[in-house]
Amino acid sequence: MHDIEPGNGARSIPDQLQQWLTRYGSPNANATELLLGQHNPAATAFIELHLDDDSLMAEHLTYGDLGDRSKRLASALAARGVGRGDAVGVLMGKRSELVVTLLAILRLGAVHLPLFTAFSTPAIDIRLIAGKAKVVVTEPTQAPKLAGIDGLTTIVAGEQFDSLVADSEPMAESVTVGGGGAVILLFTSGTTGSPKGVVVPLRALASIVTYMRWGLDVADTDVFWNAADPGWAYGLYYGIVGPLAIGVPNLLLHEPFSASLTARVLAELNVTNFTAAPTVYRALCKDQTDVDGVSLRCASSAGEPLTPDVTQWAAQALGTEVRDHYGQTELGMVVNNHWAEGIRRPLISGSMGQSMPGFTTGIVDGRIAVNVPESPSMWFSGYLDAPEQTTARFVDNGRWYLTGDTGRVDDAGNFYFSARDDDVIIMAGYRIGPFEVESVLTTHPSVAEVAVVGRRDELRGEALEAFIVLTGTSVDTEELKVELQQLVKTQFAAHAYPRDVHFVAALPKTPSGKIQRFVLRQQMDVQPSHHNAGIEGSQRRTM
Repeated sequence: MHDIEPGNGARSIPDQLQQWLTRYGSPNANATELLLGQHNPAATAFIELHLDDDSLMAEHLTYGDLGDRSKRLASALAARGVGRGDAVGVLMGKRSELVVTLLAILRLGAVHLPLFTAFSTPAIDIRLIAGKAKVVVTEPTQAPKLAGIDGLTTIVAGEQFDSLVADSEPMAESVTVGGGGAVILLFTSGTTGSPKGVVVPLRALASIVTYMRWGLDVADTDVFWNAADPGWAYGLYYGIVGPLAIGVPNLLLHEPFSASLTARVLAELNVTNFTAAPTVYRALCKDQTDVDGVSLRCASSAGEPLTPDVTQWAAQALGTEVRDHYGQTELGMVVNNHWAEGIRRPLISGSMGQSMPGFTTGIVDGRIAVNVPESPSMWFSGYLDAPEQTTARFVDNGRWYLTGDTGRVDDAGNFYFSARDDDVIIMAGYRIGPFEVESVLTTHPSVAEVAVVGRRDELRGEALEAFIVLTGTSVDTEELKVELQQLVKTQFAAHAYPRDVHFVAALPKTPSGKIQRFVLRQQMDVQPSHHNAGIEGSQRRTM
């Protein structure tokens, strides 16, 4: 028996949503036509930005250019054995070649497998093996990571990529996979085991478009900027796929993040609708960045809660409030402080909003959940080749999908996040499973046991801390700390190394031997890390 608080949702489907559900869920739905063919070839699809001698240069990428290049790249991929249902790895940042590659993959009826550019070779290889990908399209700075992977064909942006496009005949026809056909394969880390694969079908576009139009209120007249990385769900769903679907350009900034550059882009490009991880807003606020000339119509945040000081700063500095939104890789966005007229409500402190049309959400046994039969926009049906993990998510004979986050809902349907129900760490909007970091750390001969947890961090939201039990050998712990940090950077991901390492005599465990990470987090709350004394609490697990 489950304790259920129903919350609110889309029990009567608006006509526009029904049109989207029908359009993207049709057996005849064709991804290339929906994302490319419906638009004016001369219209701008994306604006690619980069610095040149401190000048901010902008290149407008048209639908016609993307169409021609992607048709030619599709022929080149087909010549390398890529066909319907095959996954193609894409290890690139925010650049035009990424969009061209996505469209070429979809033209073949193949599947886009995004790879985060901060991943090291082992983390990349795990995902390629799970997705059975034999071809990867990458960029020059990332290509060396692929050199040691056997049986892999690589295409590198630059001379090789351009030559393949120029020398290949355009593929005129595109494969129709229908609304149930796979278009994206993302991997999300959990607390134990290998990363879990999330297969995104074409019909998920109905949910993506709903969020673009109603959650973010992206208008055709907006200068829109989703600053999230396309190697992750929020940046891919709503920074690449969503803009293509609705025909509103997104900005692709091909430069490392800095608060000053972010403010400069907002001002010089006259951005009116902006969405980013809370880390971006915190950096703008904490660095006291000059935001003169910035005037936003809408500002949105996803990934973790925003602190009150940042929200108060934003209203005055950016010209608008920042609205918090909630979702997961497995679902897209489902609970929002919506921007669209008609469903926009006044902000309530601490609330992440109400159910997005197309989803009915509630609280089941204290956890945020989606009512599957009453959620026509729900597209996730289970993890790739992981029946046990899938079964744990769907309860009551599949009626409820459990997000793994605890929370509550008030009588007006406003949801409030309480805590994560697992140990996934959210750092600067990126989800990091402790298992992958622990697996790398245990390869060091001086490490007998290890547990990785997240601690509150004022800028990043959370930062990693490692608790190490040594093998008994005499070591210089300061030197070992540096070695362990570097080991994670080179064997997993550059961004996911532990900011601090604690050497302990033993780890807290259950009678059955399971590590109790929550005990370590509680200990840090009582005796805070010297890096962030006095800050406590955990962040919610999102995209």
